[in-house]
Amino acid sequence: MRRESFPPLSKAMLGRLARLGQKKHRDSEGLFLAEGLRTVSELLQSLSDPSMLHALVFDEKAAGQLDGLERFAGKAWLAGPNEFKRLAQTTSPQGVVAAFRKPESGEFRPASARSFVVALDDVQDPGNVGTIIRTAAWFGAEAVICGRGTADPYNAKSVRSSAGSIFALAIDTTPDLAKTLRRLQADGFTVAASALDGQDYRFFAEWPARRVLVIGNEANGISAEILALADRRLLIPPAGARPAVESLNASVSAGILMATIHG
Repeated sequence: MRRESFPPLSKAMLGRLARLGQKKHRDSEGLFLAEGLRTVSELLQSLSDPSMLHALVFDEKAAGQLDGLERFAGKAWLAGPNEFKRLAQTTSPQGVVAAFRKPESGEFRPASARSFVVALDDVQDPGNVGTIIRTAAWFGAEAVICGRGTADPYNAKSVRSSAGSIFALAIDTTPDLAKTLRRLQADGFTVAASALDGQDYRFFAEWPARRVLVIGNEANGISAEILALADRRLLIPPAGARPAVESLNASVSAGILMATIHG
């Protein structure tokens, strides 16, 4: 299909897509925006159901870099610089934006006897949330559970940082993370929490088949309520008696601990 076969983006669709920059509209519409050639391409490749794509918008340059555009006839539109100024969440738009349907979410239930889950307790930076989602997908996590205060995983920055891994695992949100963790413990999960008063994470040579790793707020760590539930508290010790920095980035800490306990 030739590029000229794709219609220009209508004002009505532009307005609807632009509103997805706000969480309340993402929630009400059940949609989220992804931006950038790499992120959009990876999400398109990972779709389990083509109907998950709601809209694909691109400029003339991006049209030559996207493969198989004919698959998206009826959901694809051409747009120019002015439209991308309204749609893009970055200062230098790459000329491609897509709207996808959010995967159905609900109370997470493990699919097998072995299960690895990551839980986020008030992780407020959307870049950290997206990076943790991508890292969790790499290490085979079944789900990322977002507690109260955690940045929306469908925020534009979160989606960019997840780099196309949104559909690779379940992403659930809960208003009561403590309640969710207690339910998982009753279902045989061991809860591990990153904590300054914990033991060296390398101390634990073996891990049970079902485990949850909790990552806390960037400044304050894990809340007292959640920390009280932890079966194991994990510390990433610095090198030397006087470390050169105060702490590790939340997503870096998450990656180190996931590499150890994921399987």
